[in-house]
Amino acid sequence: MPGAQHMQIGEVAERTGLSLRTIRYYGEVGLVEPSARSRGGFRLYTEADVERLNLIKRMKPLEFSLEETRELLEAIDRLNASETGREEREALTERLDAFESAIVVRCRTLRKQLAMAEEFAERLREQRARNNATS
Repeated sequence: MPGAQHMQIGEVAERTGLSLRTIRYYGEVGLVEPSARSRGGFRLYTEADVERLNLIKRMKPLEFSLEETRELLEAIDRLNASETGREEREALTERLDAFESAIVVRCRTLRKQLAMAEEFAERLREQRARNNATS
């Protein structure tokens, strides 16, 4: 990538909120490989790599598997590739639609879990208040 601004892994970790270990792991499993290496062998990343890591980070709380994450990233990559034909684009778009539907369902589940957790916290506060009132 001529002219692309490169960052070392520490800056990428700071910008994404991911640990160095997690970023390295994503490289090892082929999700986000460094765009380049410095002469000293340090991993170098671009803004596009940071965006890709942030996308993976957003998928994590939705409990997508490593394979599902890989599949989504590959679909996005193919959609962004200029050589991808119309029929393949249509199939890839359908795949993204399926991911979007899954995300909607998973978000609904997370909202229910959050509501239960908030209700639980409120009950504990009420219990504490009752205990403090009788003390």
